[in-house]
This record gives sequence, C-alpha cells and structure tokens, in this order.
Amino acid sequence: MKPKYKGVIFDLDGTLVDTLADIAASMNRALKQRGFPELPVEDYREKVGSGIRRLAFLALPEASRTQETAELLAADAAGFYAETPLLHSRPYPGIAELINVLLAKKIKTIILTNKPDHVAQKVIAGLFPTAAFDIVRGETFDKPRKPDPACVWELLVELNLVPASVIIAGDSEIDMETALASGCYPLGVGWGYRSREIIMKAGAKRIIERPQELLELL
Repeated sequence: MKPKYKGVIFDLDGTLVDTLADIAASMNRALKQRGFPELPVEDYREKVGSGIRRLAFLALPEASRTQETAELLAADAAGFYAETPLLHSRPYPGIAELINVLLAKKIKTIILTNKPDHVAQKVIAGLFPTAAFDIVRGETFDKPRKPDPACVWELLVELNLVPASVIIAGDSEIDMETALASGCYPLGVGWGYRSREIIMKAGAKRIIERPQELLELL
C-alpha cells in the first residue's frame, strides 16, 4: 500500500533546529550597536517566525518601533547572524533519525522557512548531510513567504506533489496558517517556540511531542 503522504514540508527554527540562542545573540548585538537595550533570550521565543524584519520591529522598544529603524536593525542583525549562525544551534533530539527514515521511505523532505535564504542554507549545510532535503527554501525579497500559500504551491510544482499528499510540520501559528491556506495537513510540533494552545488555536489537526510520531501519519 502506497503511503498517503508523499512529502513533508518542515519549518526550520523551533521545528528541526533549536536556533533561538544564535538568533537572540545576533539581534542583541545589533540592538546594542544602535544604542537599544538587549533582550533576554527567552523573550525572543514568541517573537520569531515571521522573518528578521518583523523580529527586529518587535525587538525594539515600543517608542522606537518605526519601519525605518526596524529595517536598519534587521540588516545589522542579518549580517551578524550570517557570520555565526551555528555557535549554539543544534537539531532537536530525534530529528536526524526521522529524516533518515523519511529518506528510506522515499518521502520528499522540504524545508520552508522565513529565515533569510542564505542563512537557512548555511544552517542546514552545517548540521545535516547534503542529501537530507530535496529543497531548502528561505525568505528572499522577490518571493512570497509564509503564511502565503503561494510559497508552498511553488515547491509542490517543483516536486510534482499535490497539497493533499503533503504534511506541513511546524511549531508556530504561521506554519498552521500556511498549511490550511495551501491545502496541506497542518501538523504541530510540541517541542518548539510556541505553546500547544497557540498551535491548536491556529488549526493544527494534531500535535506531536517526539519527531518519530510523525511516522504514524504515513
């Protein structure tokens, strides 16, 4: 019997890799450079997920939150992060084993993240084998990003997949919104940066607590 699902689109931060400390360090370095107060690492947990420009906006003190200042801060932080994205970041326990099983089952593995594309490529290249993922796609200025379903449909066309045969696995409301908008299966992960309540409210059909639980859907 052929598996119902033929592809899994993974979020990156908080789903495959715990990147929070490196993201926080880069943004705090940028904040300090421009004379703004730094934030505790845990404060970034609920702010990440919508791209570095949105993160920069939220990291600023409320009185300083202008689009222009956020753009400057984001550019600084992106540069710092690209220099050292792997000081603290590591795959979550069980992720490497899950990817190996999916590859053995000939399930397409894709990464779709709102992290800048060049940084996403660097993180994945530094932490995973070359053939671990069919496509790694991060944010670029000329293409839509999550939760816009167009970014998913573009990937599916490239891999000759249809939405009903694809799982989107992620730790945030953005991932669940993306899955629902694109017609894919919304699978929440409970080990990431958002609470179960937020993920369920956003439309997750199921939340798993260990990576291997994803295999039950296959």
